[in-house]
Amino acid sequence: MNDEKLFTEFPPVTTEQWEATINKDLKGADYEKKLVWRTDEGFQVRPYYRAENLQDLDYLKTMPNEFPYTRGTKARDNHWDIVQEVEESDPAKANAIATDALKRGATCVAFNAANIDSDAALETLLKDIDLNTTGVQFNHVKSYLDLMKRFVSYVEDHNFDKEKVSGSINFDPLSYRLRHNKFWKSAEEDMQQAVTLLEMNGCMKNFKVINVNGIVLHNAGATIVQELAYTLSMANEYLAFCTEKGLKPEKVASRMQLTLSVGSNYFMEIAKLRATRLLWSTMVAQYKPECDCAYKIHINTMASTWNKTLYDPYVNMLRSTTEGMSAAIGGSDSISLQPFDVAYKESDEFSRRISRNVQVILKEEAFMDRVVDPAAGSYYVENLTNSIAENAWKLFQSVEQQGGALKAIEDGSMRTAIEESCQKRDMNIATRRYILLGTNQYPNINETMADKIERVKKDDCEGLKTYRGAMAFEEVRLETEKYAAKNHRPSVFLLKVGNLAMRQARAGFITNFFGCAGYQIIEPAGFPTVEEGVKAAGEAKPDLIVVCSSDEEYATLGVEAAKQCKAQFPNTPFLVAGNPTECLDALKEAGTDDFIHVRVNILESLRKYNQLLLK
Repeated sequence: MNDEKLFTEFPPVTTEQWEATINKDLKGADYEKKLVWRTDEGFQVRPYYRAENLQDLDYLKTMPNEFPYTRGTKARDNHWDIVQEVEESDPAKANAIATDALKRGATCVAFNAANIDSDAALETLLKDIDLNTTGVQFNHVKSYLDLMKRFVSYVEDHNFDKEKVSGSINFDPLSYRLRHNKFWKSAEEDMQQAVTLLEMNGCMKNFKVINVNGIVLHNAGATIVQELAYTLSMANEYLAFCTEKGLKPEKVASRMQLTLSVGSNYFMEIAKLRATRLLWSTMVAQYKPECDCAYKIHINTMASTWNKTLYDPYVNMLRSTTEGMSAAIGGSDSISLQPFDVAYKESDEFSRRISRNVQVILKEEAFMDRVVDPAAGSYYVENLTNSIAENAWKLFQSVEQQGGALKAIEDGSMRTAIEESCQKRDMNIATRRYILLGTNQYPNINETMADKIERVKKDDCEGLKTYRGAMAFEEVRLETEKYAAKNHRPSVFLLKVGNLAMRQARAGFITNFFGCAGYQIIEPAGFPTVEEGVKAAGEAKPDLIVVCSSDEEYATLGVEAAKQCKAQFPNTPFLVAGNPTECLDALKEAGTDDFIHVRVNILESLRKYNQLLLK
């Protein structure tokens, strides 16, 4: 390998020089507050990294397909399976959807196997599907033991090569206990099924019979660190139980699969998958397996539903695209992306095709399946990988020291920790620290969705519940739509006076703010005088009047507008766009009812105005 560096004629720049320049540009502002990002996961991310930040990372000297497999388990290419989710439970209909998807780019099918209760049903479901080249996943299974017996018999009867058969069953009693607050039968009986399934698996080394569902944690609001640490802890519970029953660690580990989320935090999700493999190898090494296959964990990724939205649903296509890229670059073994309409209806041929074609394009046009671990050596990604690994390992060790995953599930500590994280993420959405485009920022104001909703997914589980971050905002906007259908659509009049730049900026802010509740925005051109603006407001007969101007002019124009509006329209709330601290008292005294600015909890405000106006 040629290690000659480019541009050696330029003198090197030290970290001290960079820092000096940055501090000069900050002009006295706090470096930590301005430039250092504290993640939801609890660690800090610096504004830049350099080669010196990689010096203590031992795994950087390894190649792909080498222990500890941070750089992936593939040496020649970055192949992954394109998974087509089939929610249809009727075997014949599901088979038709699956075979069509396989012709159009899918390489693995995830079936809803709720109705596969006979050999004939399985025959119908898998008709014309070549299991030597196509992976199959079975979800929503009523009896995993029965299904596994039928599947093994099916493979043998049709003379498929067992070493080529790939896929999984979604057997995960621990996540079931976490979600439903109970085991299917009992802890011992359900865990014992893992041993039985492993013994039944036989020579199908690429077919996984234990699937640890980290996606369940993510979609309930867990952070990346929690998802990774708790997933590893549940996997360790299975490893410990099965090896204590006499199975070799390599047999158990090599037949397990981790199903993890992939969300919109692009680089963090790439780093998470790399950290997963690092920590898996670290954990499994404690069992001293006799085969390297134990270290090569199969990672199945599913796009987040937590960040999918009802309003502006086509933005979900963009979210799925970056999620697919993160999963591919991070080295996922199989990827399932959500149809863009997942929040409000069953997927159809169009939405399934779009979600599938994202991956086809990533392979066939972006060639992301050609390069193994393209993020390797990136100062930023490598440091994120290390930070995630360190923090997840600390949490994993804490869980193990306190008795393991089963105890954390049964005593409620795992659920409590995830729900606390969910509440924090909710608050970030409510205050727009986290943006869901089209929902809490830049809404399509005239869009209506109430008439397009075909289903409402209600989580009736008694334990950890799934959640979408947009749900609270959607409830407010749907409430507005319901009212508008029978009465009128609440309207906001923008009374723009004074400084042109400031009134336009604040008018845009208010449009976004009340647009998130689906209110009609009445925005005339700016007015040369307050009197003209008040007159126009009277003619418009709005439900709310918001004056938009500069902080300096609120002391005069704002006060005058408040007085005139309250004199002429005493029952119409008068609001100020901004938080002019120097004249707040004067504005309140003149009749101002509220101040709308960036520090306001937008969700609470919209709920308040819906309660006031939708009578």
